[in-house]
Amino acid sequence: MHESIAKAKVLIESLPYIREFNEKTVVIKYGGHAMVDENLKRNFALDIILMKYIGLNPVIVHGGGPQINRFLDKMHVTPSYIQGMRVTDGETMDVVEMVLVGKVNKEIVGLINHCGGKAVGLSGRDGDLVQAKKMQIHSQPDDADHPPELIDLGRVGEVTRINPEILQTLDEQDFIPVIAPVGVGEDGQAFNINADLVAGAIAAELNAVKLVLLTDVEGVKNEREKLLSTIRRNEIEQLIDHGVIDGGMIPKVRCCQSALNGGVIKTHIIDGRQEHAILLEIFTPEGIGTEIVS
Repeated sequence: MHESIAKAKVLIESLPYIREFNEKTVVIKYGGHAMVDENLKRNFALDIILMKYIGLNPVIVHGGGPQINRFLDKMHVTPSYIQGMRVTDGETMDVVEMVLVGKVNKEIVGLINHCGGKAVGLSGRDGDLVQAKKMQIHSQPDDADHPPELIDLGRVGEVTRINPEILQTLDEQDFIPVIAPVGVGEDGQAFNINADLVAGAIAAELNAVKLVLLTDVEGVKNEREKLLSTIRRNEIEQLIDHGVIDGGMIPKVRCCQSALNGGVIKTHIIDGRQEHAILLEIFTPEGIGTEIVS
């Protein structure tokens, strides 16, 4: 009986959040260990379905780096990275699109549908959803006498515009969009785009109430390895300068920063290795990761 009462209390505690987020859009970047572990994959699908049933509009943007690397390994192709971004020539772009759109995306859609949801898989090329241009980056020379040089990453893109029409159509029919981060250029050429960046751009375009990034870490930690539960937008630069935010966490925080600038109310970096991480972050007062707010 005590266990049943505790479950009832949990439901009651979530009621204010269910009311607050009813008919609101939440964009979720799905990646990391949560896409590999079978139990976590099923829990993720059930969490998304629950969110939809209680009135939220979840939109999923997924990654797939490890899956791409496994396929490239079978082709005896060694992936190359510059400043954390995959160098993507024409052959690699074909593999990226095939794996992300043809395999990973369909597996996620199939699992959600199998568990009782209504999901539809999309590429950023569908309906010109994610419009892009070639990303320009420069070298970072140690010697001040040598100016930065332009680096060619191949078919790596950055978002120029989100066309929400197809997402709005799916929302009207109560479908859950699952989006592979492949963009389309002005000439119809496909671009490989970082999934965090796509998720942030879509969240801003849809006026999402939340952007949630699933990662393989607890969140942002301070110098004493203590989790920072809340970071304000105006604190980000100082935390980067002091080395509190470094490495692969910088682009994730930048993504959150950009989404907030675009009108998203709250952004979250959470540990996708935790079962039901999304529900714990959205529907409990404590949360489990780091929220980045205006």
